[in-house]
Amino acid sequence: MIAAPEPGLTERDIVERAVRLRPVLLERQPETERLTHYPKDTHDDFLRAGFYRILQPRRYGGYEFALPTFYRVVTEIARGCPSTGWALSLTAAHVLQVATLFEERAQDEIFGADGDFRAASTVAPIGVARPAGDGHVVLDGTWPYSSGAPYSTHYVGQTLRAPDHPGGQPGPPVLFVAPRAVWTVLDDWHGVLGLRGSGSNSIRMEQARIPAHLTCEASLLDLPVEGGSVGSALHGNPMYAGRAPSFFHGELAAIMIGTAYAAADEYARVIAERRLVLEPDRTRGELHDYQRHLGEALGVIHTAEAALHRTAEAWMETCHRNAGGGAPFTTAEDNRLALMFLNAGRMTWDVLQGTLFRTAGSRYARDGERMQRYFRDAATYWTHVGPSMAEPLARRVGCDRLGLPSDHIPLIP
Repeated sequence: MIAAPEPGLTERDIVERAVRLRPVLLERQPETERLTHYPKDTHDDFLRAGFYRILQPRRYGGYEFALPTFYRVVTEIARGCPSTGWALSLTAAHVLQVATLFEERAQDEIFGADGDFRAASTVAPIGVARPAGDGHVVLDGTWPYSSGAPYSTHYVGQTLRAPDHPGGQPGPPVLFVAPRAVWTVLDDWHGVLGLRGSGSNSIRMEQARIPAHLTCEASLLDLPVEGGSVGSALHGNPMYAGRAPSFFHGELAAIMIGTAYAAADEYARVIAERRLVLEPDRTRGELHDYQRHLGEALGVIHTAEAALHRTAEAWMETCHRNAGGGAPFTTAEDNRLALMFLNAGRMTWDVLQGTLFRTAGSRYARDGERMQRYFRDAATYWTHVGPSMAEPLARRVGCDRLGLPSDHIPLIP
């Protein structure tokens, strides 16, 4: 057992810490984009605040807080800096899948003596895991878009099982956890439109050897959790028996809602300061149209946030039923929850680009302006859930309702 740094820390405490950090993150936005990842000062702030340990099991030095709390923290951090919120979420979140799937021996090794764990990840499988014949496997390849890689202690990746014989086809997906010592971060996160500070670098492994018990045959898109999991039994918490696709969509929605709040904050600031050309004693904030634009945008963002947290509660409830021997956490449930999360994010994208960015004024679309940054970040979010994810997911939900098979519709084409 590893004691959490602050055993008495509450869920309310950790959310309030995120709120207090927002002004600091706001000022660090330009530096974060310049570095292509958040600065060391921010990383140290996160370590002190305990943000990396929110979902981590108590057994291994975590706080084991519920999913809605994690999403609240992510939203507040993204409200201070969307790139930073993205990177935090996509490194602090993968502990959930590790604690769900891997056996006790592997978890003991992964979390070590102090529970220091942060992991970037990529869903797409790269290369094959070749057996080394001595209880190890060898990994070789480059895993792109590994958000949060610069501060990760581990990498949670997907590969394929090596063919059973030369010239054969690769086997099923293999999930692995690779410690930092066996991989390097490539300096290739440049020239992107948005999320420039998310540290979404590629990870390179060259003949990397890891113990075979740090691998398991499983896909992040279809975790074997029906009826409970190794992790839900080990930790006595049904949260470690949940499916991942819906959870990931919830992460993206939490980030997007924080980004939309940031845009609304900036909108309120600029219209309150922008003097009218013909009436310089008045500001745009005094005009009914701008007041309405801001109010309508906030109404949509508040609604999306409410949907995010209610769906997160539903995700937790589904885990409890699943691990408790009730209704299993099926792919149909996963599809339904994922689409609800996706719609929450879509609502905020629509109002950010259609109302806040459009009516703020062209001067705020210039380089260096926060409104431009929020638009770029939000547009990049939307590329993650556009036709390649949203439309197949909607089809799956429709087929599930009609009683038609949906497993032939890929979650990611």
